[in-house]
Amino acid sequence: MTFEDLRQKLTSGEVSAKEIVQEKINRINELDPTLNTFLSVNSQSALDQAEQIDNQRASGADLPPLAGIPIAIKDNLCTKGIKTTCASKILGNFVPPYESTVTERLKKAGAIMIGKTNMDEFAMGSSTETSAFGPTLNPWDINKVPGGSSGGSAASVAAGLCFGSLGSDTGGSIRQPASFCGVVGMKPTYGRVSRWGLIAFASSLDQVGPFATNVSDAAEILQIISGKDDFDSTTVDIPVPNYIDYLSKPIKGMKIGLIDNCFEHEGLSSEVKKTVLKSALVLESLGAEIVNLSCPRFNDGIATYYVIAPSEASANLARYDGVKYGFRFNEAQSLIDMTSKSRALGFGSEVKRRILIGTYALSAGYVDAYYKKAQQVRTLIRNDFEEAFKKVDILLTPTSPTTAFGAGENVDNPIAMYLSDLLTIPANLAGLPAISLPCGFDKSGLPIGLQLISNVFDEASLLQVASQFEIAAEVSKKRPKTDFTY
Repeated sequence: MTFEDLRQKLTSGEVSAKEIVQEKINRINELDPTLNTFLSVNSQSALDQAEQIDNQRASGADLPPLAGIPIAIKDNLCTKGIKTTCASKILGNFVPPYESTVTERLKKAGAIMIGKTNMDEFAMGSSTETSAFGPTLNPWDINKVPGGSSGGSAASVAAGLCFGSLGSDTGGSIRQPASFCGVVGMKPTYGRVSRWGLIAFASSLDQVGPFATNVSDAAEILQIISGKDDFDSTTVDIPVPNYIDYLSKPIKGMKIGLIDNCFEHEGLSSEVKKTVLKSALVLESLGAEIVNLSCPRFNDGIATYYVIAPSEASANLARYDGVKYGFRFNEAQSLIDMTSKSRALGFGSEVKRRILIGTYALSAGYVDAYYKKAQQVRTLIRNDFEEAFKKVDILLTPTSPTTAFGAGENVDNPIAMYLSDLLTIPANLAGLPAISLPCGFDKSGLPIGLQLISNVFDEASLLQVASQFEIAAEVSKKRPKTDFTY
């Protein structure tokens, strides 16, 4: 059901908010011991909020748009009074004293936060296997990964444990798991949504966005969390369109660009390539014009990203020293010993790897050769996109080169893991909005994701095309079975 379906059922009295929440809690209790999508579930608090909403409705009060709808939150978004761990031992007992802007806006819209979802530690990973609290499994096939780093948020929506969720996207951490889990996942323009209360990985790349089973629900969540925030100076003070108004608009006459570089890469699965190109034909049948074009530096994005992101992570994670908050090694003989052992025991191996890479790239004698050069290439990638958008309205690529890979398959091969974000990273480097939505399935029944990219602050056109494709293709109606077997 869409959010609109739920609102109608709640308004008519066919179902109560408390019944909706209880159904999701029951489903979490049944399925999450296997899937491990949640790090914490706010059962009693969610039920209490639902009861308040039911009482307000009974009294005839006007209710906000998401009243009574259970939403899950990635565990790197601060929630006041509720543990926020980033799936790391170093923040294993951290309880924030303040609320992130996006979760505060969802609360004001009536959404019920049902729990905090699992993730790759500090959002560093592409499979949700680097979590200090165990991996999340893919509800389509529990022998496969759900993608990452927002794997818990994607899998919880796919398995029907909530109606929507929030994730964060630094290099594809919303879109890649959305592709692997067969749901809609969207990264807005950098500056469209506040990062206040998002625990930083790479500050010039991080962006919060929604997961949902359909484009309409993703648009509603984005509508609520978007807009200027005085607590975040990177947010831009420009009007937020009514995204729902755009969903039913035809796309006849729009130009959709196929980026040749993406379809020529040797790592691209033949099944993914075939299905995504077939999806382009669906858009063409709706009246869009398909244009082949090139972004020459598109495939340079991954090398650029793995200099810039670790460098920013090295600076951001320096605050975790065992002094002010988080895990502390208490048997140290000196401050240096305490700091080094707190970090050694508190951080996982992938986080340590990226801190070391970033520290090296920023060190004297290397900052010009690596970090400065990466920033220059980042500008060239952005220039390529600017040239592309002079010719087309929307760009189309696969979301990921493959469907979900096997659990444990790439754990000891970081290069293979990093390459799964090859097609999503360039949008982050350029600060562009992008969406992944299901467009088909491979021979084993795993979902394939279609990625659409638009120009800065043009989320409306992005959602318009995505919605029209979703209606025509009807792929999203297929959901995973939940009789899990190994």
